[in-house]
Amino acid sequence: MKRTFFVLLMMFAMGNVAKAADLDISLEPLKLQTPEMEMKLDCQAAPAYRPELELPMSPLMGSSEKYQLTWMRTNPGVKPYKVMDDLTFAGIPLFVAGIIAKSEKKSFRQNTSENKHTLLTDFKTEIDNYTQFFGPVMATGLKIAGVEGRSDWGRYLASTAMSYGIMALFVNSIKYTAKEMRPDGSTRNSWPSGHTATAFVGATILHKEYGLTRSPWYSVAGYGVATATGVMRVLNNRHWVSDVLSGAGVGIMSGELAYALSDLIFKGKGLLRGDAVSERSIIEHPSFFSISMGLGLGSQSLDFGAETMSDAHDNFNLKFGASTAVSAEGAYFFNKYVGVGGRLRVNSTPINGWDRVLNYADQDVKEMFKDLDADMDLRPLNNIVFRTADKQPQFTIESDHLTEFAADLGVYFNLPLSKRFAMGAKLLAGRSIMQELNLSAHYQGKVVDVNPMAILDDDPNLFYETDETYDTKWDYFTLNANNTFKWGTGISLTYAYKENYAWRLFVDYDMARKTYTLEYNPTQFMHSALPTYFDFAEMMQEIDPAFAADMISEMSPVTTHIKKNRHTFVIGGSLTISF
Repeated sequence: MKRTFFVLLMMFAMGNVAKAADLDISLEPLKLQTPEMEMKLDCQAAPAYRPELELPMSPLMGSSEKYQLTWMRTNPGVKPYKVMDDLTFAGIPLFVAGIIAKSEKKSFRQNTSENKHTLLTDFKTEIDNYTQFFGPVMATGLKIAGVEGRSDWGRYLASTAMSYGIMALFVNSIKYTAKEMRPDGSTRNSWPSGHTATAFVGATILHKEYGLTRSPWYSVAGYGVATATGVMRVLNNRHWVSDVLSGAGVGIMSGELAYALSDLIFKGKGLLRGDAVSERSIIEHPSFFSISMGLGLGSQSLDFGAETMSDAHDNFNLKFGASTAVSAEGAYFFNKYVGVGGRLRVNSTPINGWDRVLNYADQDVKEMFKDLDADMDLRPLNNIVFRTADKQPQFTIESDHLTEFAADLGVYFNLPLSKRFAMGAKLLAGRSIMQELNLSAHYQGKVVDVNPMAILDDDPNLFYETDETYDTKWDYFTLNANNTFKWGTGISLTYAYKENYAWRLFVDYDMARKTYTLEYNPTQFMHSALPTYFDFAEMMQEIDPAFAADMISEMSPVTTHIKKNRHTFVIGGSLTISF
């Protein structure tokens, strides 16, 4: 090691000697010359306006150059936007779809005033209170980090302020004119969804500033989070599907209108980047990725028949409202006509009229002992379920939507109609997975005992109230369906408003053969409220098995299976990017 170091040192010294030998270095001593100085007053006025403030570039900006924090800087060569460049009118179909879907709420009541039942849902999240601001936080963060977007600070802040101002004007004007009740019955300001409108305004700002000028994945992120915000508003039982669709439409329209006004007001001033130029037209090169939201219709009822419930009820028919359909979809095209791809979709359908199910609770308790002798003293049963205001039966919606998760693969087709329009079609096959719909019950009351000897002696005092109380929870009503094969098709109309961006309107149809299972268990609490009854039934199995079986069956859950084709039509729109 020492020898190597010595050799390297000698080579370095020899190289410097050789370099010095090649230079014409004078050995004369250096002379210091002092320049003549002249006092002069410069009366030129300093500039009244500093156009920029120079700051050191942070490591996040990836350069040692100086970062220019400016107010209305304009980069040379950026083509000013025209008004129509910013107006796609994509929000109008979404808003109209929300109006069409408003009929969903006519038969869907969450609370019944007659029996004062309260329904709650276990799905609760506050994430949507924060995700609604994802767009502006992301766009502003990128600008602070020095990533140039479409606009300089002045133009960006003006466009953002106008976007939210227009959205707030639209949303609040409609909310307090329509006065639609929320699904949870809390307030009359449901339509349209303000959270969803806020989320889609922010997504449109991010799309304009960075999606169009930098990378389409900024647009995917913005609109994807905005879509998730709308879905959470529905699952939180704070909004109907119609509220979310109209809110999304208002948000997109407000953002586009604000940027169009900025183009009129500022013209070319304050523009840093134009649209990213792409040689790939989404019409001629239709490989794509998209996120979509739609309204699901079809297979709106399930008839389980009268035998499902007690004899006191009519045929039990479940009706479903319009569903929320959200999907991510993509395809690779071999040419401009044919490709292969896939789709992931979540289709969440609410049940109409929970009050019908809840009304069975009071009826079932009353009908439970209807076959007893008319002379039987039933007064001890009065408190078998507490009827006081603070201890009434409580019903909780564990899952208030019948939700389908579907994954599909298949063939995609594209037919260019013009430079900006194309028709599309697809044939898909996949798997459908269902999540159950569930209503749980919470009963409290007095434990009632049975005097078996009263049956033999024809004593009317069969029941007697004890000092014990019970408190029990159980699944009162459950509906689920099996996982099955499915197939689907669909048609679409694509409008390419930029080289690699498009809005797409679509109608999809899906079909699956499902076995639906309904389990209705209104008497589970009796195991805690009337324990002696079941002890007596077990004892009677040795004496009279048929009688004992009847006793137990009356207190057993009813399970019903029906097979039915599930037909679903989804009408919606999507943001599509080419790749």
